[in-house]
Amino acid sequence: MPIRRLPPETVNRIAAGEVVERPASAVKELVENALDAGARRIEVTVENGGLTRILVADDGHGLSRDELPLAVERHATSKLQPDPDGGWDLLNITTRGFRGEALPSIGSVSRLAIASRARGQAEAWAVRVEAGDLHGPAPAGFPQAHGARIEVRDLFYATPARLKFMKSARAEALAISDEVRRQAMARPDAGFTLEIDGRRTFRLPAEAGEGGRLSRLAAVLGREFEDNALCIDQERDGVRLHGFAGLPTYNRGQAGHQHLFVNGRPVRDRVLQGALRAAYADVLARDRHPVAALYLELDPVLVDVNVHPAKTEVRFRDPALVRGLIVGALRHALAAAGHRASSTVAGATLGSFRAEPAPPPAWAQPWTSALAHALPGLSEPTARYEPVSAREPLPSHPAPSAEVIDPLDFPLGAARAQVHETYIVAQTRDGVVIVDQHAAHERLVMERMKAQLAGGAVARQALLIPAVVELDPAESERLSAAAPDLLELGLVVEPFGPGAVLVREIPAALGDPDPAALVRDVADDLAEHGGALSLRDRLAHVVATMACHGSVRAGRRLNAPEMNALLREMERTPLSGQCNHGRPTYVELKLQDIEKLFGRR
Repeated sequence: MPIRRLPPETVNRIAAGEVVERPASAVKELVENALDAGARRIEVTVENGGLTRILVADDGHGLSRDELPLAVERHATSKLQPDPDGGWDLLNITTRGFRGEALPSIGSVSRLAIASRARGQAEAWAVRVEAGDLHGPAPAGFPQAHGARIEVRDLFYATPARLKFMKSARAEALAISDEVRRQAMARPDAGFTLEIDGRRTFRLPAEAGEGGRLSRLAAVLGREFEDNALCIDQERDGVRLHGFAGLPTYNRGQAGHQHLFVNGRPVRDRVLQGALRAAYADVLARDRHPVAALYLELDPVLVDVNVHPAKTEVRFRDPALVRGLIVGALRHALAAAGHRASSTVAGATLGSFRAEPAPPPAWAQPWTSALAHALPGLSEPTARYEPVSAREPLPSHPAPSAEVIDPLDFPLGAARAQVHETYIVAQTRDGVVIVDQHAAHERLVMERMKAQLAGGAVARQALLIPAVVELDPAESERLSAAAPDLLELGLVVEPFGPGAVLVREIPAALGDPDPAALVRDVADDLAEHGGALSLRDRLAHVVATMACHGSVRAGRRLNAPEMNALLREMERTPLSGQCNHGRPTYVELKLQDIEKLFGRR
């Protein structure tokens, strides 16, 4: 077949398929144009999921009569300037748009109308584009001193086959809402309004400063994010990372609540997402995801945004630097949070309580007095009360000064009881703390081992009688190959014939675990992660597995000094508010919340 030149309208429709995938894509391009035009107020109106009508109005610097026809011409843009030698630098992009494709692509598949008044001019002008045909410019009415109003009607009417691939109007409207919210998070200094089918979905006023950024994020992600967010602000080699990341116990079941921005541009980048996942690797279960809004700022020449026409993908010149900055900054912030757990843990706990009807009076049920001594709860054998003196000094960690500290003044309070030989109940000045002893001690052991590993190697203890652990040949070979790495963690294993290993030493921090169970779990962990992760990341997973074996188990009775010692170590240990799997290690209930449960407030 001979080679043919495609007509311009066909070329435009092909380009539109890359740039405008759905109505949300058109909204994204129009909002980005408004922000590039210096807009500080952007109003978005959509009907029928954006397929019938999209209107984006802004107060930017606007377009003049002569600029309007150029605005809808392919590869015509005001956002790229030639250098003195006449070259065009595509690696130094400081605006969101730069390709000159959005408006002509939208105009080629819809009925597009643009009305605008340029800043400082008296008259407003308008153009219309229908399936690629330009009409105008012509004088137009315009309600603002300057800015633009871009209206898109009957999107994809010129390419009806594309309409078959659209989702429901509700789904498309939700996609538009998500897109506008992302743009609003990227630029808190601009105000955004979204109206869908005649109903105002949200109105976000312009904010200023980092405090304003957090207020904008709270308005978009929910007020709970504001209460459970850690401030991030680190810089390395000219690359700055700032924003907010949620506590590990404030997590989600999918990664849709992770928002990443590069030089103010919302992006989806594997390097950034992988770094975020790595930073939370030992504080979250594998099926849970953190909530975060992170902003990366760097010299535009260090990042290529001209990867895809949609401009949502980027490529870094030094991805290792970016990854290291993100992982380091997040881990530093998580460690600084100490034993803090998210406020939603207490709320979920209170929500799980259900009021029960009061028991009948004694005169109505005469036999109830015979049962009084067998009431459930603290009378059960597994619910034990441990008297603790209100002024008792701590057995393992005495106060550094002569003044005696009341245990009630500690953040996690004074231990009062052990319930079901699993949960420690402590009293604070203004509430009650319930601690999962296994989850808490698991985190403490892990942090102890991580500190030893960072200092050189984990302390080991020799087994009096080496343990022979039988495995399948693949597991045995995998463990033997990893023996030098496991030595750093204090686990000494060596081959012992086909399908078995000999355990000679274990980490001292683990106490007296079952060597066979420990080695089998380590083998499973290496099978799942060993081939894909670096040495350091692989060891982090193995440390978590070992810590679980060395922690205080549920069902073990603790006395009052042991419980208080555990509470004090939690207060000193980073990340102790959650176990190695991201579950909370304690729940704090304020007295006023407890009183509400009983109608006292």
